[in-house]
Amino acid sequence: MTDEQQAEIAELRRLTDLERQEERRLHLEVIQAMPLVQRVDKGYSWYPLQVMESGYGIGERPYVVVTREGEEAHQFRAGTSVNLFTTQPETRSPERTGVIQYVKKDRMKIILGGEDPPGWLQRGGVGVDLMFDERTYVEMEKAMQLLSTARGNRTAELRDVIMGARPAEYQPVPAERVAHLTELNDSQRAAVREILGASHLSLIHGPPGTGKTTTLVAAVGELIKTETTVLFCAPSNSAADLVTLRMAARGIRVVRTGNISRVEDDVMRHTLEVQIAEHPDTKQVKKLRLEAAELRRKAKRIRGGRDKGLAFAEAGRLSGWARQLEDHLLGYVLDAAEVIVCTLVGAAASVLGDRTFKTCIIDEAAQALEPASWIPITKANRVVLAGDPYQLPPTVKSKDAERGGFGITLLEKALERHGRNALLDVQYRMNERIMGFSNEYFYAGKLIAAPGVAERTLPGVSLAESVVFIDTAGTGFEESLHPQFKSRYNEGEIGILIEHLLQLKGSIPPEYPLPRVAVISPYREQAVRAEDRLEEVAELVDLDITVNTIDGFQGRERAVVYLTLVRSNHRAEIGFLNDYRRMNVALTRAKLHLVVIGDSATIGNDPFFAGFLAYVERQGTYQTAWEYMTG
Repeated sequence: MTDEQQAEIAELRRLTDLERQEERRLHLEVIQAMPLVQRVDKGYSWYPLQVMESGYGIGERPYVVVTREGEEAHQFRAGTSVNLFTTQPETRSPERTGVIQYVKKDRMKIILGGEDPPGWLQRGGVGVDLMFDERTYVEMEKAMQLLSTARGNRTAELRDVIMGARPAEYQPVPAERVAHLTELNDSQRAAVREILGASHLSLIHGPPGTGKTTTLVAAVGELIKTETTVLFCAPSNSAADLVTLRMAARGIRVVRTGNISRVEDDVMRHTLEVQIAEHPDTKQVKKLRLEAAELRRKAKRIRGGRDKGLAFAEAGRLSGWARQLEDHLLGYVLDAAEVIVCTLVGAAASVLGDRTFKTCIIDEAAQALEPASWIPITKANRVVLAGDPYQLPPTVKSKDAERGGFGITLLEKALERHGRNALLDVQYRMNERIMGFSNEYFYAGKLIAAPGVAERTLPGVSLAESVVFIDTAGTGFEESLHPQFKSRYNEGEIGILIEHLLQLKGSIPPEYPLPRVAVISPYREQAVRAEDRLEEVAELVDLDITVNTIDGFQGRERAVVYLTLVRSNHRAEIGFLNDYRRMNVALTRAKLHLVVIGDSATIGNDPFFAGFLAYVERQGTYQTAWEYMTG
């Protein structure tokens, strides 16, 4: 390994530590310092809880399923570390750590630490707190350590190729090899050939709407013809769940390991836990576990002496027998899988042990922190990095780490070092006018809107009318800052949005179904207020409207999208609107109709937005907010 590589890995470890320190500081100083009522209000805690179920899952790990009243916004996600607690006085060991397996609306399943569920679960006063998740950083650090010490093995070889110290090798794959993939277009088939022919590394660049996941699933279908099991990873649990369903729909035998974010049966039945549970031998495992738990309870009541020791020893023997049987079942299910799907950190889970894979595919690689991307790579002989570096980057909390380049992903670095990549160039989401500006600005005009999509619009709406900018300049609709949450909002823009939406709905002929609508904004406070205002408009009650931040809407689409930019001030300050990748996501969610609301006097001095305004004047419809102001 070169000195440059050693220095690069050392710097990456330093930046990882900065991020870990900042996240820990935020948790200790901000979240844990709050009283319980405030933590609940902010979504960092659920309290009080109803305990619906408890028992034992894979590896004798106890679990608990809890519910709460209400469906307020919260910060809990699958894979998050939590602290289960009781407020009952004089309770021994009133806290227990755990990891969320899934969370949906008012229901959460937590895999607990320790051997048994806590005895106080049914006594009331139960709550759950968000915890600082150390495990992600531990696994990233392990991967960095492995990278820096690897010598003379496949990990060292992959490291040297990905880091640019040696060239990536390819064996050309003839077009006939993938000619049967008739559901793919030419660029998608070329990407599959790229994956099949790579000896070390292939890079798949999938701009919005170009069918990246479709292409990767088709590639997996080809890989499993010659490989025992493919490892497929994504940065988030929701992305891993989605690809699990796509694989299963294609008839691929898939096992989803780790935490899941959805609880629908169609995802659950592909999880490792459920597939083991359905095996007939699992009944014996459960019986042994229950007997061991009962023995431990009895042993705790024995005052001391030889009988106590014998009871604990017998419980240990039964637990060991259960573990042995379950390890056999675990191996059986994983060996039968054609694809194992997990998150990047999930690739380090003990259930995968020392398993290695010929191919590891990392989807959404442009949203993954580099150290996390290396975790599954250390288990593979070759790697596929797929994503779009012009959409949202990973979240970095430490300003120092961000300045040091911690937000630059492995995909971005690999694209810069190797250049060679398969660009998916046909997009199936947007008509050509909606696609046009992003295509020019980010993709050098290389994207083509698919036939049947290129000129598709809402009924009665011309192609030029499918991209609208409503200018609030001169209306006095200035931005405001929420004093508590420090998030910006603009009530005037919400009013214009509602007026436009009412007119749009009224223009849809009765014989056509109403389009699905999304309202998105860079600012959470604007999304919250827009949702509240929209719910109050009786005429819109029959419309399917989703309201979210841009970040929360990445990867999704709607027929109609409203983007409210919020920023309007005399200083022409646009804040994080200057993250053009976030704007690329926002401008590429709509299929038929895109409406952007903003203040040209504030955003127009920025080159990106100046270019967008000029594009709308040429190819779209430029309006003033005065056209929608009533009274």
